Amino acid sequence: MYKKITFLLIVLFPIVHFAQDYTAQWQAHFSYYNIKDVSQGDNKIFAAAENAVFSYDILTNEIKTITTINGLSGETISAIHYSEIYELLLVGYENGLIEIVFDDAETGVLSVVDILDKPTISPNDKNINHFNEYEGVVYISTGFGISVYDLVRLEFGDTYFIGDQGSQVIIEQTEVFEGFIYAASISSRGVVKANVNSFNLIDFNEWVRAAPGGWYNSVETNGDNLYVGRSNRFFYELGDNGLTELVRYDDQTTDVRSVDDYLIVTTKKDVFVYDVAFNLLANVSNSNPEINSEFTSATIGGDYLYIGTIDSGLIKTSLLSPITFDQIVPDGPLLNQAFSLEAVNNNLWVTFGDYDLFYTPSPMRKRGFSHLKDEAWINIPFDSVLGARNLNKISVNPFVENHVFISSFQDGILEVESDVSVVLHDQTNSGLESLVVPGSPDYTSIRQSAATFDRNGLLWTMTGRVQKPLKTYDPATNQWQSFDFSPLILDGLNDEWGFSDIEIDGNGTKWFGGYKLGLMGFNENNSGDKIRAIYTEEQNMPSPLVTAVAVDNRNQVWVGTNLGLRVLYNSSSFFTDPNPTVNQIIILENGVAEELLYQQFVSDIKVDGSNNKWVATIGSGLFYFSSDGQETIYHFTKVNSPLPSNNIVDLSIDSSSGTVYIATEKGLVSFKAGGSSTSDNLADAYVYPNPVRPSFNMAQDKIKIKGISDNVNIKITDIEGNLVAEAESRTNSRYKGYNLEIDGGTALWNGKNLSNNTVASGVYLVMLSDLDTFETKVLKIMVVR
Repeated sequence: MYKKITFLLIVLFPIVHFAQDYTAQWQAHFSYYNIKDVSQGDNKIFAAAENAVFSYDILTNEIKTITTINGLSGETISAIHYSEIYELLLVGYENGLIEIVFDDAETGVLSVVDILDKPTISPNDKNINHFNEYEGVVYISTGFGISVYDLVRLEFGDTYFIGDQGSQVIIEQTEVFEGFIYAASISSRGVVKANVNSFNLIDFNEWVRAAPGGWYNSVETNGDNLYVGRSNRFFYELGDNGLTELVRYDDQTTDVRSVDDYLIVTTKKDVFVYDVAFNLLANVSNSNPEINSEFTSATIGGDYLYIGTIDSGLIKTSLLSPITFDQIVPDGPLLNQAFSLEAVNNNLWVTFGDYDLFYTPSPMRKRGFSHLKDEAWINIPFDSVLGARNLNKISVNPFVENHVFISSFQDGILEVESDVSVVLHDQTNSGLESLVVPGSPDYTSIRQSAATFDRNGLLWTMTGRVQKPLKTYDPATNQWQSFDFSPLILDGLNDEWGFSDIEIDGNGTKWFGGYKLGLMGFNENNSGDKIRAIYTEEQNMPSPLVTAVAVDNRNQVWVGTNLGLRVLYNSSSFFTDPNPTVNQIIILENGVAEELLYQQFVSDIKVDGSNNKWVATIGSGLFYFSSDGQETIYHFTKVNSPLPSNNIVDLSIDSSSGTVYIATEKGLVSFKAGGSSTSDNLADAYVYPNPVRPSFNMAQDKIKIKGISDNVNIKITDIEGNLVAEAESRTNSRYKGYNLEIDGGTALWNGKNLSNNTVASGVYLVMLSDLDTFETKVLKIMVVR
């Protein structure tokens, strides 16, 4: 009944709108190990991770995730609450945003921005600390006071500023007890109370002190008693005669709640469960080797206790006999802070170590890596990576399946076989070398970053702050080779600090970006100059700091910097041109010539099978440009996509599927772009789905012809030979609105004929003709309508 009323109000008030659902083309890959808060209701446990939520059905054990794909914002969650009466999940964020989730997001997600957009409150004070539901409203504890939200009308009521003289104070939690609303504050007022039925609660004078001043972080009832907790770790019963000390915990409480007449007190190291007389019934400690994680929150569902942790997800154990523990975590990577990605043949590797903009490996990141294989995550913790810190760039051996080399910006290169770390290559067992600090001969730091394999299976890798930064390693022979950059780098320690990317073009030239020396090119086979650089304003570089390098299908070098985008069009003359320069891309914006991505921080560039460019930025989201950059096909931001942040850290394209993996500062998502790489011939070309059943939406999802070559003509005819659709690689490119489009190694047909009508049921022939080699192939499609 309440839900029907809610939806009626949504229809009547057009100002209220739901977030968009992106499940058709997007997929979320968030981490669920760090639980911020939990809630329960309707036989479900709800757990909030950093920027996503999952539900666990205690009857069926089913897990459902709710993410930006379903309409969540992707901001950092601080509190959640499930209303059984109204069947709503409230999600509160550190920035003041509140989102209301209906039916596990199957119906929609409603964004409430009143606190977020309130200009009179400092952004640092808008944190949502707690939700307290009472008689159709929710009292929201925030960093500035208490806000009231009506769950029937889905609108805000009053806001109570209850500090001294009506000032703003941090309210950690509220509770209604015996006709009064109590508020635990971080202020000199301590715990205050007011008549919950007063019509003048906006008057701070209505709120009187109920407990001495000080920092209180909890207030909760259980049975006929009211309890408060202070930040000095003391826990009290609050009665008519004031405070009665009950216990002092070893750590501050992180969560206090009452469920089914049980009082649950959570600290970083313990969860305590009490009955209505405050008798201790159960105690769970994180010193148990099966847990070994700090606690954040806890709740009860049925006969089980569910504990949120900071790095082990949700822990389930028997309420009254907590001896064994089960981990409940949706599939996902180790962390949301992905730093580098590498996608190859339906596999994705992710690292979480890093270095800063100045190529400094501080703080040291003791983190493992994650591997997405067969749509399931394999997470390798730090204790299984041979001590390699600050893991960053990933290189996959093209000739050996699941053979991976991961750069460490402190300890060398980690070699991994089938997700098992086998060797840490460092100064003792390889050709790698540490930087040398004068006066500190024992200091060791091997700063490996950019690395890639060439077509012969040779690993090329870059070392920061040494005289010979470029190394090669042959895994087949275990041989190393170093290359001196003395023409550019005279002082190995100070002249160049690190390298962002390394790409190898069709001529065997290695292109890499530096911190001081801009775009560098190296070719060991040159008879003249083997190493050159473009980094000055006279060479049209907006900055010497190159953050991304990509070589496209025409051997043009695309260069990202912290201040914009450049292209080296004639890379073949780079070593012979007396004054090589790069060019900006000029586009017409409303009839005015402008530089593409002027002054934008470009964090990564990737080229897809159609030679189009995916360009990641810090602050402006993700762009997808045509091959020459003149047309913006997509511009994804937090507003129009499931990106949890407009700060894009890294990209990788799986050329076998055309899936684009996008690492942001707040988590990983992927987009089914479809632009797979072309094939050398038509031998492996195929059509899917086949047959095309009535349930398949041809207009939206499109029939795909995969494994086509670079320059191909495609004709689709009916069984009698009548032409239905036709396309050529050089003319019918994707995103042009054709019924039959070609995107790299994939053609997409919307099931319509030359008259723009949907085809009838029947067998259709797909005739492929390679225009360069004259190879042909015929495929059949069965369409059932």
